[in-house]
Order: sequence, then structure tokens, then C-alpha cells
Amino acid sequence: MSAITVLLALSPIIWLIVALSILKLPAWQATSVAAIGSFIIAITAFQADPFIMVTGALEGAALAIWPILLVITAAIFVYNLVVHTKAMETIKTMLSSVTSDTRVLALLLAWGFGAFMEGMAGFGTAVAIPAAMMVAVGFDPLKSIIACLVANSVPTTFGSIGIPTTTLASLTNLDPSHLGTFISVQLFLLNLIAPFFVVMIIGGGIKALKGVFLVTLLSGLALAVPETVINAVMGPELSVISASIVIMAVIIGCAKIMPPNDPKYAVKQTGEVPKVSGGEGLVAAMPFILIFVLLLLTSKLFPAINGPLASIKTSVPIYQGAGAKPYTFVWIATPGIMIFIAGIVGGFIQKAKAGEIFGTLGSTVKNLKFTYLTIITVVMTAKLMTYSGMTADIAKAMVAGTGTLYPLFAPIVGALGAFLTGSGTNSNVLFGPLQIAAAQGLDPTNFEDLGFWLAAVNSGAAGIGLSPQSIAISIGAVGPALKAYLENHKEISAEEAHKLENEIEASVIMNSAFKYFLIFIVMHGCISFFGQHFIHEIHHFFF
Repeated sequence: MSAITVLLALSPIIWLIVALSILKLPAWQATSVAAIGSFIIAITAFQADPFIMVTGALEGAALAIWPILLVITAAIFVYNLVVHTKAMETIKTMLSSVTSDTRVLALLLAWGFGAFMEGMAGFGTAVAIPAAMMVAVGFDPLKSIIACLVANSVPTTFGSIGIPTTTLASLTNLDPSHLGTFISVQLFLLNLIAPFFVVMIIGGGIKALKGVFLVTLLSGLALAVPETVINAVMGPELSVISASIVIMAVIIGCAKIMPPNDPKYAVKQTGEVPKVSGGEGLVAAMPFILIFVLLLLTSKLFPAINGPLASIKTSVPIYQGAGAKPYTFVWIATPGIMIFIAGIVGGFIQKAKAGEIFGTLGSTVKNLKFTYLTIITVVMTAKLMTYSGMTADIAKAMVAGTGTLYPLFAPIVGALGAFLTGSGTNSNVLFGPLQIAAAQGLDPTNFEDLGFWLAAVNSGAAGIGLSPQSIAISIGAVGPALKAYLENHKEISAEEAHKLENEIEASVIMNSAFKYFLIFIVMHGCISFFGQHFIHEIHHFFF
């Protein structure tokens, strides 16, 4: 295998790095060119059959549309509808009234509610919404964004009802429950550490942990333990959204039973927080409750329901290459459909009219059009690279360059994918097959378990990839929240207001957050390298 062959195989990835990081092209333009370029390279340099490559690209488009884009559209639609009905304001009020301690409130909003938003919707909402809520309460805007970015680094792989993990499982023919469990085991330690970082960021250092160490530790365990158990028993779809409910319950319980009493970290109260009745809170949260209930009832935990619904499917032969299998469209027992049903029913419960509900759906689809094109073309690129042999050649080169140390560097690959695309799903689509190919290169005769392990590493590391897109989304949400806060607090001097506004810059945020993500990458690399020796024991323990 020549250096030129490897360079050609890498060229779609190199193009994405240049296009997104240097040329600053919109993602949909960069990925569209990557897809076209991958096809040209596949049929010329790699001498792939043009017809087979077209069918491979079409299979990629089918996978992108159903179920990936279906889930994304449904999740964002529900969130937009909850905002439209003003239920999100009720939820904000409920969460903000739990405690007067900024550290505990940061855990509740950035860690607990952020994980909930990631599990439900993803795509930047888990950073944007909690950060905006924190600024509205009176938190420093820069610290709010960094805390939410750090908090969101570990739940991302199970975001949008687990779509990054289930997509990777579909793309690599791995069992999603087993894959999700391996990811949870790898992230266990990071799940424990992340909330400590959140408190330290908000409180200004390690001294801020005094008085809240126990609640911080418990909130980390509240993600790590349920996430692992739910993945092993049910699969990845509900693992973070369920764990986030446990996190918030633990934090609220701790805040009521053993409230911290340190005036240094008290929330600046400028008025009485409006009270929300139990009924109002229930109605506000109803779409999310229905999502949880419907996904649970239609999961494999209830075979009497799951079986008949899962049988409503259509298998279509799309890819025509060697070893091709028909692509199966599951029409009802798929998370996207359940989320749509929950959103529509929840909208009616919140007194929204049909015109408002479907108008919100229409505007959601319209606003996501470039996201659709980005995801379709990035999945097509991944399929073309895999079916033409480009991915295998890149993996062989990486394994040859790093040898048995490759697992130590495997997280960098997943993080790079997320940095480039701003999406854990897209990172898994681009580099998941590469990790499987790398495992095959390391252990040609018995690579299945190592393939599971490295694919899981890629997915877990995708959340650690500090993406410019997430930063841009957070700035877009925090800016208006800060403006409203300053308008309502005239006692803040013009100089201080100007300083707060100037802090919200991408370069400042990137530089401030980078050290935390570097720590996560190094830790994940060590977990990947040393943990590979215990793959069989982990598998036998859970399965």
C-alpha cells in the first residue's frame, strides 16, 4: 500500500478539515463536496464499480433519512413546541427555584437538565438552553457556557434518544445494547469527574467543592450507574434521558435534605421566584413524560408490544456489492415515530391548536434543511469510503504507524470527527467503520470484541470533541439571555456589562474550555488502552 493510496483515501477527511476549519465553509457545502469527491476517488483511484458505488451512496441516504433524520426532526420539533407553548418557561422556573446555592443550581441545570436535553433533543440544545437559563438567573455567561460544554462532553453519545450509538450500531452491524454498554463502562470514570469540573468552573476552583462534595459525587454516580444498567438491559435509546431524571431527583433531594449554607455561593435574588403548582409542572413536562413512556412501552422490555410493531417493516435491496444485505425500514417501532406521537399529544395537552402544532413542525423541517443535507452527504461519504476500501486502507496505515499503541490514540479519531462535523452521529458515521477496520488490522483472526471496544471508544470520544458549532450555538442562546438580564438589572455598571458581553467570544470560550477536554481525551486514551485487556470479562459480566 503506497503513501499516495493512503493520501487519496484520506483526501475526503483532509478536505473536511480544510473546508470546515480553514475555509469556514458551511457544513452542508463541505460534506456535499466530500461525497462527490469520495465517489470520484472510489471509481478512479480505487477502481470501484460506478454502479455499485451509486447503490452504496443510496444506502447511505436511506440510513440518513430513516431513522437518523426522523429522530432528529422529531426531537427538535418537540423542543420547539414546548418553547412555543411557553411550557419551557415553566420548566425553567421549577428548576431555578430548587436551591439558592449557585454550585448546586449549576449541577441541576448544566449537569442534570443538560443531560435531559441531550438525551431528548441533542444538537446543541443541551448547551444552549441550560447556559441561557443560568445567565437568566445571574450566572457569569462565560462560566455558564464552559460548564455546560464540559457537562455535555459525556452524554453526547446517547443524545437524541441514543441516535449516535444506534446509528453506529446499524452502520457496523454491532448489537446496540452491547455497544452502548461498552461505551458506558468506558465513560464511567469521566461521568464521575465531569460534575466536579462543573462545580469548580462555577465556583472558581477546587475550594468550591467544600460543602457540596457529596452531592457532586452522587450526581456523577446518578449518571454513571443508571446509564450502564439501562444500556445492558434495554439498549441506548433511553439510557441518558432516564439517567438525567435520576440526576435531577438526586440533586433536588440533596438540596432539600442537606442544603449547603455558604453565603459566598448564594444566588443573587432580585425578586421573588414565581411558584409553579404540581399540575402546571406536570402539564409542562408532559411531552417529555410521554416520550419516556412510549419509548419504554415499545422497547424490547415489552415484547408483546414491541414484537407486532417491529414486524411492520419493509426490506429493500439497495446496495448491490459483495455481501450486500437488504436495508430494512421499520415503520412504527422506531424512536422517531414515538417522539412525534408524544409531541403531538403533549402539545394538545398544553392547549396548543392543531394549526400551531403542525405549523411548528413545518418551521422545524424548514429550519433543518441544511442539517438534512449535511447528514445525508456525510453518511453517503462514509458508505462510499467503506465500500470502496478507502476506510480499510486508512485503518491499516494508522495501525502500521502506531502498532499495538493504536487504542491509546483511538479517542482522538472520534473527537476529531466531532470537532469537524459538530455531531457525535456524524463522527460515528465517518470513523466508526475505520475503528472496526483498525481492530481487524490489530487482530485479524479474532477482532470482533476489539471492534466493539474501539467502536465504543469512537462514540464516547465524539462528545469530547469540542466543536465550533456547539460554541456558536451556545453564544447564540446566551447573548439574548445576557441582554435581557442586563436590561432587568440596571444596577450593573456599564463597564461590567461591557466586560460580560465581550467574554462571549468563540476564541475565549475555546481557550477556556480546551484544558478540560484535553484531560478527558488523555483519560479516555488510557481507559481505551488498558481497558482492552478486560474486554472479555466486561462482556461476560453484563451478557
